[in-house]
Amino acid sequence: MRSINRVGLLMVAFLLAFPSLHAFANTDTKNTFVDSIANFLTNPIVVTILLSIACLSLVIELFSPGFGLPGVIGIIAFALFFYGHMVEGHASYASVIMFIIGFALIIGELFIPGGIVGVIGAALVIISLLFAGENIVYMAYSILIAIIIAVLGMVIMMKFLGKHLHFFNKLILRDATTTDEGYVSNENRVDLLGKMGVTITPLRPAGTIQVENERLDVVSQGSYINANKNVEIIRVEGSRIVVREIIKGDE
Repeated sequence: MRSINRVGLLMVAFLLAFPSLHAFANTDTKNTFVDSIANFLTNPIVVTILLSIACLSLVIELFSPGFGLPGVIGIIAFALFFYGHMVEGHASYASVIMFIIGFALIIGELFIPGGIVGVIGAALVIISLLFAGENIVYMAYSILIAIIIAVLGMVIMMKFLGKHLHFFNKLILRDATTTDEGYVSNENRVDLLGKMGVTITPLRPAGTIQVENERLDVVSQGSYINANKNVEIIRVEGSRIVVREIIKGDE
């Protein structure tokens, strides 16, 4: 719920910030101060810096609890990017709308696993940025650099701060696995082969299932399986137990 609220705040803030900037661009100061700002913001080097800051800031925001400074910085960076390009006549409101829809779909991927929603969202964001720029080739380089910086930042955070990151903790199994809680070791459990169970946690693909009175740490065949789904143990490889979801009609 906090993630959804944070995403909503990001969207509202962007929608409120952008029209204000665009209205300022249409004041009588145009061709002087405003044009100077727009020329600066559309410089290829500045564009690369803005997009890099925006992407990295939003990645940090997603990995942080609540809505904070990184999200604000990301919104400002994207707003300045579109502001400069609209003043120069390169971008339109269609690009902004496409960007917002794409960003919303990317966030939606966090709650609707599968990959398709995220891919479509990423494509819309990239296309909106490409068409907002003056030169598609320069924009492609700027976007590529921004993505690389964001990915490197995410990898660094997951490597050094993974266990302390709010968002990362939601993606990994954190339940205690003590015998008091009903958990047992998976070692040499070939006797489980073919048994049916119910998922206690989502399998992403790792998670926990209950078989009779035992809780077991298992993995799916690579697919995402929701909690409270019937599964079958199809393979036991030492301590690794592989399950598949039982779809109606498979029994």
